[in-house]
Formats: sequence, structure tokens, C-alpha cells
Amino acid sequence: MNDNLINEFYGIGIQNGKTPENLGVLWRSAQNLGASFIFTIGNRYAKQACDTHNAVKSMPYYHYDTFEDFLRNLPKGTRIVGVELHADAKPLETFHHPRRCVYVLGAEDHGLSKQAIEKSHFLVKFKSQLSLNVAVAGSIVMYDRATSKPRV
Repeated sequence: MNDNLINEFYGIGIQNGKTPENLGVLWRSAQNLGASFIFTIGNRYAKQACDTHNAVKSMPYYHYDTFEDFLRNLPKGTRIVGVELHADAKPLETFHHPRRCVYVLGAEDHGLSKQAIEKSHFLVKFKSQLSLNVAVAGSIVMYDRATSKPRV
């Protein structure tokens, strides 16, 4: 087995998710695009029809009550990649994904918290006329990761 694959993982989740439907769609994409785990920060997951593959039972799911709780429980060496329309965010098109990371998305109505933005090792954004649905945005990021770009 390739040693790089053993040392490589990623998780994806939503901070203060607005609707359970978005979580289900994001998690189905996470299962299809190779995420190692899924998580929420703030609001709790509730089963819904959008998670037709039952991803929450097919891959590890973590819930953190607060962002501080999330930070305390990250695996050592994990980089935080915030997905946010922010002036300091790097374009996804040229971003090299870390080998070991978590992607944190915010709810459509509020985005990431100030603390999440400040604690992120990287911020990424991609070209879009308007803010996208959180499940769509997360799926785009995971698809980009699945391409043959080198990892850092």
C-alpha cells in the first residue's frame, strides 16, 4: 500500500448548520468523494431523507458543541481549511490541499464564525456569482481535492 495514502485523511463538516437537509446532502457527497469522517459544530445532526446512503452510519460522525471542543479533539497535525468568501481566502483553483485536514463550512446565512476564520490554517474560496448552498460548496471542495493536484 502507498505510504502517502496511509498518512492522508480528511474530514468535512459544518459549523452551526442551518438545515438538516444540507447536512444529509453534504455527507452523501463526503461518502462518495472519499472523506474519512464527517462532523458538526453547534447544531446537532438529525436523520433526514437527503442522506439516502445513510452516510452517518457508514463513516465516523463527530459532533462538537463548541468550536473550542472541536479544536481540542482534532487529530495531531491536522490542518484546518475554512471555506469562506473572505478577502484573505486563496482561490480553490490554485490551492494545494493538505494531506491531513478538515474542511469547515459555515451556514449559508452567517458563514464561518470569526473564531473559525482566525483559527483556520488556510481559507479557500472559489469563483461564484453568489454565495452557494453549503452542501454544494462542500461538494465542490471535495471534488477539487479528488483531482490529481499535489498535496502539501
